[in-house]
Amino acid sequence: MKKIYFTLIALLASINMFAQGWPANYSGVMLQGFSWDSYDYSQWTVLEKQADDMKGFIDLVWLPQSGKCIETTQVMGYKPYYYFNQNSSFGTEAELRSLIAKFKANGIGAIADVVVNHRNTDGWFTFPAETYNGVTYQMLPTDICKNDDGGSTEKQAKKDGVSLSNNDDEGTDFGGCRDIDHKSENVQKIIKAYLKFLKEDIGYTGFRYDMVKGFIGTHVADYNDATGVEFSVGEYWDGNQSIINWINKTNKKSAAFDFQFRYNVRDAIGIKDNKIVSPPNWSKLKSDYNLMHDPTYRQYAITFVENHDMQYRSKNEPLDPLKRDTLAANAYMLAMPGTPCVFQPHWRAYKQEIKSMIEA
Repeated sequence: MKKIYFTLIALLASINMFAQGWPANYSGVMLQGFSWDSYDYSQWTVLEKQADDMKGFIDLVWLPQSGKCIETTQVMGYKPYYYFNQNSSFGTEAELRSLIAKFKANGIGAIADVVVNHRNTDGWFTFPAETYNGVTYQMLPTDICKNDDGGSTEKQAKKDGVSLSNNDDEGTDFGGCRDIDHKSENVQKIIKAYLKFLKEDIGYTGFRYDMVKGFIGTHVADYNDATGVEFSVGEYWDGNQSIINWINKTNKKSAAFDFQFRYNVRDAIGIKDNKIVSPPNWSKLKSDYNLMHDPTYRQYAITFVENHDMQYRSKNEPLDPLKRDTLAANAYMLAMPGTPCVFQPHWRAYKQEIKSMIEA
């Protein structure tokens, strides 16, 4: 009898190790806890003071990339350099740990912004050596995709007598950083250690994977299995069918942002090319061309109406903001299937209204 009991325990433990992708029938609300250059509003100490106010309304907060970058100025973190040094433009590692602990005490999970498609270097080829729990981790030039930066990296490597990976990039190239080869055993070992560190040591509840068009979704499944993470969402910025294909590549072990939902909302509001082009036409919301309308994939739909890549930044970077009907857009999102992700500027501007929507 004891043998059967311990076998059952081992089996349940092994099952728990594997990623779920996104919980079935999840009814929580996520907040994107930052916008572009929101250093004042998104400092760890500032967000921690808001935890009590979020309690009962916000279940997950997606935080900006929290690792230290090579730059000495304020940066958003999308050119990551260090993995195990969590002192960033948003605060110290101690402040981050305090924030996550405060969130947990209020029933709120923190989602890490995981940027592993590419990585910054000192010079062209040098990655930092980082020691964690007595093990030193360092990516090598041979971990850089052969065709990185449209071939510029290979030209420089030949000039410097440096060897790159024999593998080309599996997806979209990211200029200005080294695109790393996820087929490399060294890369896989380092990323798995990094993600375990984020989840088991720092205390993150889940991961938001940046720019997953740059590498195959099977790697996300592998990384999630290695950490047993429950919440995972990928930024696959593309059309609906391409996003579905990516979710399938992860063996449904990750959710994805529902970009088509966002575009349906924008079009219904009457926005095109950053201009108001027509009166609102809410009938356009009837479209079933999005993840959240699909019974098979709505579990994996993270809906949003605006984010840091679409907001208005400046006259030189107008991007693709909503411009109007922000409350209507959020009301529709919060009433629909999927997991809604509220944008921080909307939360700040319309907190009481959004709280009422969440209650409803």
